[in-house]
Amino acid sequence: MGQPTHAQNWWRSAVIYQVYVRSFADGDGDGTGDLAGVRAKLPYLAELGVDALWFNPWYLSPMKDGGYDVADYRVIDPAFGTLAEAEKLIAEAKELGIRTLVDIVPNHVSDQHPWFRAALAQGPERELFHFRPGRGEHGELPPNDWPSQFAGSAEPVWTRLPDGTWYLHLFTPEQPDLNWAHPAVRQEHEEILRFWFERGVAGVRIDSAALLAKDPDLPDFVEGRDPHPYVDRDELHDIYRSWRTVADAYDGIFVGEVWLPDTERFARYLRPDELHTAFNFSFLSCPWDAGRLRTSIDETLAEHAPVGAPATWVLCNHDVTRTVTRYGRADSGFDFATKAFGTPTDLALGTLRARAGALLSLALPGAVYLYQGEELGLPEAEIPRDRIQDPMHFRSGGTDPGRDGCRVPLPWTADAPYAGFGGEPWLPQPSGWSAYAADLQAADPGSMLSLYRAALTIRPEFGDGPLTWLPTPEGVLAFARAGQEGRLLCVVNLADAPADLPAHSRLLLGSGPLDPQGRLPKDTAVWLRG
Repeated sequence: MGQPTHAQNWWRSAVIYQVYVRSFADGDGDGTGDLAGVRAKLPYLAELGVDALWFNPWYLSPMKDGGYDVADYRVIDPAFGTLAEAEKLIAEAKELGIRTLVDIVPNHVSDQHPWFRAALAQGPERELFHFRPGRGEHGELPPNDWPSQFAGSAEPVWTRLPDGTWYLHLFTPEQPDLNWAHPAVRQEHEEILRFWFERGVAGVRIDSAALLAKDPDLPDFVEGRDPHPYVDRDELHDIYRSWRTVADAYDGIFVGEVWLPDTERFARYLRPDELHTAFNFSFLSCPWDAGRLRTSIDETLAEHAPVGAPATWVLCNHDVTRTVTRYGRADSGFDFATKAFGTPTDLALGTLRARAGALLSLALPGAVYLYQGEELGLPEAEIPRDRIQDPMHFRSGGTDPGRDGCRVPLPWTADAPYAGFGGEPWLPQPSGWSAYAADLQAADPGSMLSLYRAALTIRPEFGDGPLTWLPTPEGVLAFARAGQEGRLLCVVNLADAPADLPAHSRLLLGSGPLDPQGRLPKDTAVWLRG
């Protein structure tokens, strides 16, 4: 067998753009983003220079959790378009050199899924879920005390039905968990994978990839118990080996959403016969601190090395506070537990850091995921309380602002209604949103969009070789990569004082200008040719 070609290994160093369809572009003017809107913007995405698009769920859904409550994986939700349009989008993107990844949510389905509706009618489909009698004298207590994935122990993960039985849902009651011990569940998902690979998708992102398997006894939760009753159970690896066989038949790839603190166990998912890649959440949640960023980078590369898998780098996604806002706060890390209304933010500082963070992440070895709107430097929007839709907000009792702030529809045209998004958006755009419009930024060489376009043009020169740290003063990060045309350097100054640049032959790109003495200012990054 010959060595894999570069085309087969595209995913190892790709820039993959995350499309949250509902908020990307509205093609029919109804206020909801759709596939027609995405198709119209494909030239923009091609000019940006991305290698692939990852679509959040676009399937039939009651939208109780932004589409992560799927009622039918083979039907596009009418709000977004049709299956024929999805096929056209996949084909048109491919003609522009852009691959497509779809999102699969295997832990649960919608309560409107045919299986669950049949289960509620006492059908044999109950075996496909986790139905149990309650505890207590009259079965009035939940079967166990597992904490919710959305609001911790404050919310139950069991809902009682009129017949007295309870069903499990780690997320919302509208998202019943599937029983992955049942062969029909495994068979159905493998058929779903084939369905989308047959339609030309290049890969699949797996939502909540470490949660599928449950302890069959469904015991009470005990902190520190190993194995965990529903996180990272060994049974998962057999599931993903079966999936890998399906993907390999189509040259498809997987990226897993795997939140695990144990780096050795995390790496198990990336063995050569399981998932190709997994999201790197330690880097995403890391504060703007030189020491902690370097540690995150080193640990990420170290945990991937034993299994030969590429690292992934991401600054933001549809669930977390946007980078410009996060980096402009006193606490510049990310933790769901610390989200709060009214957190003071210095957007000018956050923008400086986000520009530098973009060059840092894009210079690292591996693949990069770019969430829509990050290339425009969008801040987190504060949504009026009466317009919030995210269930995370409601299930927290109203204390968590939810995730809607990073999901506000994009601004495309400064002088058009609703900043060119389309009809009146499903989430309100803040005042001044048009100042971030793509058309304005495309004409401004100093804009965030222009920075990303330039960076994505240069990035392939870094090649796929390893990273070598360079000696620097405290608070400065600098590393070298053996590029395609000689050594390339990335230097990021997180210290309080300007920093001298290492010896180099040319400045390729900067997130901001050097100072009059040719030094690198605070919160600025540069790419240099060695």
